[in-house]
Amino acid sequence: MDARATPISTINSPLPINSNPPRQSSQRVVFELISRLIKVVIMAIALKFSVSLVALALMFSLFMNSCYCFNPKLLNFSMAQLDSEWSPAKATWYGPADGAGSDGGACGYGDAVEQAPFSSLVSAGGSAFYKSNEGCGACYQVKCTSNEACSGNPATVVITDQCPGCDSAHFDLSGHAFGAMAKPGQADQLRNAGVLQVQYQKVACNYPGKTVTFKVDAGSNPNYFATLVEYDDKDGELGSVEIKQALDSASWVPMQRSWGAVWKLDAGSALRAPLSLKLTSLDTKETIVASNVIPAGWQPGQTYRSLVNF
Repeated sequence: MDARATPISTINSPLPINSNPPRQSSQRVVFELISRLIKVVIMAIALKFSVSLVALALMFSLFMNSCYCFNPKLLNFSMAQLDSEWSPAKATWYGPADGAGSDGGACGYGDAVEQAPFSSLVSAGGSAFYKSNEGCGACYQVKCTSNEACSGNPATVVITDQCPGCDSAHFDLSGHAFGAMAKPGQADQLRNAGVLQVQYQKVACNYPGKTVTFKVDAGSNPNYFATLVEYDDKDGELGSVEIKQALDSASWVPMQRSWGAVWKLDAGSALRAPLSLKLTSLDTKETIVASNVIPAGWQPGQTYRSLVNF
C-alpha cells in the first residue's frame, strides 16, 4: 500500500450533522406576527369594518405557533371607523343660484325660508327626509368630498319642502345651501357639478333667541283653527299637537296635521280663547306647553310667539 494513501475510514467519515435545525430567533418571530396582524388591521380599515379587541385577539392567536413558546402581552388597539355617524345620499339644487329654492314649499313656511334663522339654508327632501309631512322642520348636516370644489365642511339645512320623484335619500337643496358646501369662491363651480354624492347626519335644531311660533292660517275662523308651527328646537319634527280652550283646565283635544307643518282642529263650535297648545316631538317624545299663546281676539294670518321651546 502506498504510504501516501488516505485511510478509508477518513474518506468515508461523514461530516457532523445536527439533527435539530436551528430555530428562528424570537425577535424574527415577533416581527413576522406583528407584520401579519398589521396587514389584517389595514384590510379591516379598508373595508370599513369595525374590529373589536376580541376579534383582534382571535386573529392574533391564529398566527401563533405553540412551538415558538411565545407569550405576548395584551395588545390594546383603538380603531374608530371614519365617518361612522354619516350616511350616503345624493344632492341637487333648485331655484335661484343663491336663493332659497322655493317660497316655503310643501311644509308651508312661506317666505320665512329666506329670512333668519332659516336664512335660505333649506332643502326639499326625498321620502326618507320629508316623511309624508312629518319631516318638516328637521335639521341635517350635509357635506361633500366627491368634487374638487367641495370644502368637506358641512352645511346645516332644514327640511322645508318635498322632492317628488327623487330617490328616498336625496336632498334637493336651495341654491344657497348647495353653494355653502363649496370651498370659498367656488360655489358656482360646485353648482355646475350636477348630482353630487354627499354624506349627511341628522342633528338637533337650534334657533338661538327664538321660541316656538304659531302663524294662524288665513282660513281659520271661530269654529275652525289651523296654525303653522315654526322654530321648534332639537327634533324639529312634531309627532303631535293638542289644543286646550280657556276655562277648560283638563281637556286637551288632539289636532290633526293638515299639511306640512300646519296643524288644524275643526271644532264644530266657537272656540273659547285664549288657547293653549301642547307640542310633542316626533323622535324623543319630549313635550312642551305654550300656555294661552293664542289670545282672545286672535286674527287669521297673525303670528303669535310663545315663551317656550324644546
